[in-house]
Amino acid sequence: MENKDIRILIVDDEPDIIEILQYNLEKEGYTAITAENGKAAIEQAKAHTPHLIILDIMMPDMDGIETCRQIRSIPEFEQVLIAFLTARNEDYSQIAGFDVGADDYIKKPIKPRVLTSRVKGLLRRLPTEEVNPEVTFQDLVINKEQYLLYKSGEQITLPRKEFEILLLLARKPGKVFSREEILEMVWENDIIVGDRTIDVHVRKLREKIGDHYIKTIKGVGYKLEQQA
Repeated sequence: MENKDIRILIVDDEPDIIEILQYNLEKEGYTAITAENGKAAIEQAKAHTPHLIILDIMMPDMDGIETCRQIRSIPEFEQVLIAFLTARNEDYSQIAGFDVGADDYIKKPIKPRVLTSRVKGLLRRLPTEEVNPEVTFQDLVINKEQYLLYKSGEQITLPRKEFEILLLLARKPGKVFSREEILEMVWENDIIVGDRTIDVHVRKLREKIGDHYIKTIKGVGYKLEQQA
């Protein structure tokens, strides 16, 4: 997908911020759409179906947290990328953002080159091909558009991060993914997550799908094990 085909919705109640972000994103070739409040953001999202929403938290009437919650409640926007852009630095603010489905948390002020780099990192999560939404591995069928997993035809519900780890491994069965790769591709490398967090997610994933699919490569990471 070319940059001109990627739609980014910028939501902020400060016109100067919108102008700076819009200029720099359009300079990279993206299509930038803007909104000055949460209500307008939802309307613009419905009208343009953005690939990424950059969303301020501190806005009057409807803040970014509630805006994100409402956007995520709309079925067609369950998987849209959402990054909070805010001057707030409290841990509880970040936790609240991730709890309602944010994909990233960007602190103001941010230099234009850093912003575009973060945007490129987020957009790498977009599927490179949309012909077949399903990835299969043995008796597992992973629907990446609907975030659904089926094992031998039975649906299994997975939390988002567990699903994304499984999808990452299933796209290249047999390849060993280091913990650093999993961190970068699932959590993004700016989020502070230790090896222990990744190990816990893998353990919980094994509890749901079975121990034999995912093999631990000691001191390195994980891979999906091909069964004879």
